[in-house]
Amino acid sequence: MNHHTQPMTVPPAAAKDGLRARWNTAAAWLERIVSHNLLALACRLSIAAIFFYSGRTKVEGLLMVTDGAVELFRTEYKLPLLSPELGAHLAAYAEHLFPLLLVLGLFTRLSALALLGMTLVIQLFVYPDAWPTHLSWAAILLYIAGRGAGVLSMDRALGIR
Repeated sequence: MNHHTQPMTVPPAAAKDGLRARWNTAAAWLERIVSHNLLALACRLSIAAIFFYSGRTKVEGLLMVTDGAVELFRTEYKLPLLSPELGAHLAAYAEHLFPLLLVLGLFTRLSALALLGMTLVIQLFVYPDAWPTHLSWAAILLYIAGRGAGVLSMDRALGIR
């Protein structure tokens, strides 16, 4: 058998380096595609949807807080320092206003911090066993608060950091 017909062997270190190089090339491509701007937009829209749809369960029409929402705050949520009526109204308004601002990318960091505060209240006083869900919400909100809305936002258009 001559040297042209023998299978070519690659030393293990070289094969490992080749795999690492291919992986690093793919990772660099992903970093370019999944930029902060895309990630911020996805985070803003996803967390806004969660809170907005929760807010919609508390109202009829545009923003008429339901008796059922007040009753929920009276019997299940039982927030300290807030009457059920005030709690239901504040939650309903916040769950409409701040998600809307996130979608627009307007006062984004403030909106993210407000919803993070809501998340902490829910975690501490309402559903303490739901920490995996609340942790994922907090991670999204912390990313938005820390990094901002990105270029696809009213904040950027208005020069608001």
